[in-house]
Amino acid sequence: MANTVTLERQMTVNVYDILEEQLKGMGSRPSGVVFVHCKNMEQQPEAEVNEALERTCETEFQLWKDSKTSTIAVFLPGLTLNATHYQALLIKQELLGHLGEADPRLTIAGFPEMGSPSRHMLKNMAESAKLSQSTDIQLYTKNETMTAPGKIMIVDYDETTREFLRIRLSLQGYETFEAVDGLSAIELAKKINPDLILTELNLYGVSGLSFIHQIQSLELQIQPKVIVLTDQRVEDTISKCFEKGVDDYVTKPYSPVELDARIRRCFQ
Repeated sequence: MANTVTLERQMTVNVYDILEEQLKGMGSRPSGVVFVHCKNMEQQPEAEVNEALERTCETEFQLWKDSKTSTIAVFLPGLTLNATHYQALLIKQELLGHLGEADPRLTIAGFPEMGSPSRHMLKNMAESAKLSQSTDIQLYTKNETMTAPGKIMIVDYDETTREFLRIRLSLQGYETFEAVDGLSAIELAKKINPDLILTELNLYGVSGLSFIHQIQSLELQIQPKVIVLTDQRVEDTISKCFEKGVDDYVTKPYSPVELDARIRRCFQ
């Protein structure tokens, strides 16, 4: 059973700085990290995760709650990646058994397999767990911390949609920018010259089709590609968008994995 448990509830503690320090202190010795987020719970069940670890973990562990990302971080010193994955399965099973409605999402990583840990990498792991669309345990990889391959501007009036896309795209290394309407997006495009624009058609101030036309009329160094991301399914509207020269048209709700693939095609 666990010999050491640290359960931190203070808002002032920077989880990622502490975890980075702990990982670097391990040197070449293996260690695992698990981030847990329960999608159907407003308050994340750190006490239940702690109890699950006490029942199932045969090594020392440390645990923190990060209120900012609504995730729980678990540090497993001495565990290989395979052992970390097994421990994550046990945590998941315990949560499902005691909190059936919790819908836990878990992201794991092993060190030093991933090289030197960083605060940025660890926060990305937390956000990956929070945004995961799969109930499967996710393995966080080096590819998710690659250098930004391009600039993407997200144009949507809905804050939740913008946040989801911003975090997901940032995890893949893209540099993201946001605008809430067509007029502010046009001004932003002049300043940043995005490589790709993800835009809703239902925009304030200027219609989606007019916005696309104005974007394509700007004298930019690189003409940005455009993916329409909307709930409009009218065939005539779709045809007009392609006539305007958009590169792709995706209707909501959409598969995040499919959207990722369509975005990658725009950068090839």
